[in-house]
Amino acid sequence: MTSSLIRGRPRHATGHIAVRVGHAVLGGVAGAVWLVLPVMTSVTQDPVPVAGGGTVSAAQAADGVSATDYVLPLVAVAAAGALGGYGYVRRIRRARSRTTPGILSPAPPAPSPADVERQARASLVLADDCVRTSREALGYVDGAASAERALRAAETELTAAFAIWRRYEEGVPEDDAGRRQALVGVVGRCAEAGRQLDAKAAGFDAVWDAGDALAEAEGRFRQLAGRTGGVAAALAGAGERYGAAAVASVVGYVEQAKDRLVFATSWLNQARQAADSGDGDGFRRGVRAAEGAVAQAGVLLGAVERLAQELRTAAGLVPAALTGAEAELAGLRGTALPPRLAHADAVLAGVRGQVTGGPYDPLDALRRVVRAVEGTGGGRSGVIAAGAGLVARSALGAADDFVGTHRAAVGAEARALLAAAGRAAPADADRLARRALELAERDVRAHGNPFTGEAAHGSGVAGAVLGGVLLGEEGDGGPVVAFGGPESRGRLG
Repeated sequence: MTSSLIRGRPRHATGHIAVRVGHAVLGGVAGAVWLVLPVMTSVTQDPVPVAGGGTVSAAQAADGVSATDYVLPLVAVAAAGALGGYGYVRRIRRARSRTTPGILSPAPPAPSPADVERQARASLVLADDCVRTSREALGYVDGAASAERALRAAETELTAAFAIWRRYEEGVPEDDAGRRQALVGVVGRCAEAGRQLDAKAAGFDAVWDAGDALAEAEGRFRQLAGRTGGVAAALAGAGERYGAAAVASVVGYVEQAKDRLVFATSWLNQARQAADSGDGDGFRRGVRAAEGAVAQAGVLLGAVERLAQELRTAAGLVPAALTGAEAELAGLRGTALPPRLAHADAVLAGVRGQVTGGPYDPLDALRRVVRAVEGTGGGRSGVIAAGAGLVARSALGAADDFVGTHRAAVGAEARALLAAAGRAAPADADRLARRALELAERDVRAHGNPFTGEAAHGSGVAGAVLGGVLLGEEGDGGPVVAFGGPESRGRLG
């Protein structure tokens, strides 16, 4: 089989090479003849006549011509060599720089499976960040219908990408080719999600410019600033009533919200100054940064308020759940395996002891009751189902709030589990969401704090970067995020 490199060579290339070689050889032969010719004439023994009537010997004649007759042959040989060398060098250079299909450059090596997997992880994180940022930005405008449709389309693509990734992590498909294709599908879905958002970024900006963004951001800022004291009191009250473990997931959230509001204050001031000086880009950058920080402050404060409410609701459900669970277990005595029933009985007894013994975590108690009944194959009664739904919603909300407000440090695994939890039944949703929160917290601990020094903390830049309000980790934090995909989200630089 003929090599593709050989097949692709122009047919006249060989002829040109032969001509050049022939020229070089011909020049060499001519030079050699010139060199040999004087020697051939010097072997005669006859005297050579001279104009003065005398004679000189053959040796004298040979000596007389050597100084001049050798010049031309040497020049010829040198010229021939130079022409031959020039042709060779020119041919090599032409072969190296040829862009025609005749000479093919080596194909770049195919990315390794590890490289493709890293690309898929990074694509998931970036697409999820773009969707979250765009959703926050849309909360500040009215009438951006096309941008809202783009966000829904992007969310659909991202959901599909997370579903493919989740199956990939579970080992489906099993063959190498199928697994690589699955990763390619993840990257493609994420790219399409970003493209949908990028396509509507300019339209969103037009709607945003038409409104009174500064007044909207300032109004929300004042409303949240007024809530911080009440939320802090609610957190303290829940901790006293239900114990420190019950509120551990939101400890520090009020302080983080205040940090975001400090950041928003600085950027709102910059936006006002930019408006006064006619700096449109500075105005947009300042207001958008404040919007992002205020939105995340709202998420943090809302997480505390929601948890306090969920604890109260769970506390009201626990007694009824215990009664309903005992009734279900009684109906299973003749069918379920004794070890499962014994375990369930022990769990319910432990929960009753907590309820009567002092402060306890109602959500955790309700979760234990639900799981104990489900372990026996039950859980169909109304109160057990209601308890399962409550604990699942609580776990989902807690994980989503943490990921959203710490997105710069959270990796693909936690996000994928959170996405899977959103599609699962209550029992699985609770388990997946709690595991997602654990992984997200681990990622944040590993990420650490890129900012050191009181100035960064005092200005709120560190929290804004961790929350993804700013896209950098140096200086002032880098570009401000905005509605859009990978190509447009950092346009406010």
